[in-house]
Amino acid sequence: VAFNARWLLGYVEKFTGHPMSDLRAVGGGANSAVWCQIHADVLDRTILQVKDPILAGLRGVAFLAAAKLGSLEYDDIPGLVEIADTYQPNPEHRRLYDDLYREFRQLHKANRKIHVRLNRVE
Repeated sequence: VAFNARWLLGYVEKFTGHPMSDLRAVGGGANSAVWCQIHADVLDRTILQVKDPILAGLRGVAFLAAAKLGSLEYDDIPGLVEIADTYQPNPEHRRLYDDLYREFRQLHKANRKIHVRLNRVE
């Protein structure tokens, strides 16, 4: 999962035109400190673990609705998101994850035809 996120992150940053210095972890996986640390190490980014990460999507929709209704400003939303913990990339793990990421990309390339067949909808 973290390697796929790393792969996509490059495209997202290219599309938006700016690098992301930190990322917010939401969803079930974000309940795990190990999950958050692995993502920090693989992505080489600070991971901000959102408080009650399973409810983050619901809170996000509520914030957007409130902004649309004029109850708050869009620019105020980031300040309303509570952060439970922060995970910094561990430089000692970086080399290992860089090597494994290169292998991950090579495996994907070598198995591209298989992936196409698996994703075919009939």
